[in-house]
Amino acid sequence: MKNKTIGYAFCGSFCTIKNSLEALKQLVKLGYEVKPIMSDIVYKTDTRFFGAEALKSEVIKITGNEIIHDIVSAEPIGPKDLLDLIVVAPCTGNTIAKCALGVTDTAVTMAVKAHLRNNKPVVLAIATNDALGASAKNIGMLHNTNNIYFVPYRQDDPTGKNNSLVCDFSLIPITVEKALNREQIQPVIITL
Repeated sequence: MKNKTIGYAFCGSFCTIKNSLEALKQLVKLGYEVKPIMSDIVYKTDTRFFGAEALKSEVIKITGNEIIHDIVSAEPIGPKDLLDLIVVAPCTGNTIAKCALGVTDTAVTMAVKAHLRNNKPVVLAIATNDALGASAKNIGMLHNTNNIYFVPYRQDDPTGKNNSLVCDFSLIPITVEKALNREQIQPVIITL
């Protein structure tokens, strides 16, 4: 996949970012040039999973690129046609809703909006506790939107969190490969 440049965007499902980092490493290992993008909350927030500075350092180390973390820096992605594909991993219910409704108020949503104007693929890696509740209609809208592709997902904890969905982060590289060829990896909904 040499000569392919992808954006890799992080949103605030903090408990899944470790898995997302492993997928990011695989994409770099496969030869993609990766431009990291972070929502403001991920860029600035220390959590029990990691400190913000440590996460930023690791992402820069993995990709060799500075992080796009504000709307102004993300906006040129579209007009300058900077990317071949964007991955949003993890993609929270909040970001799913914003993408479905065209809301642009973070670096991630601006990057997606700017990129979609070029009719290029966006890969969403769902990780949200309300996917089968409040976010279900937005996920459905995005399944019916051109240039949107999903990393296969499943119920996270059917008994403890019955509305929660999480993607299989290990499938991000193959999902990216297929999305670059305008194919949705199947099946999209996987079982435990």
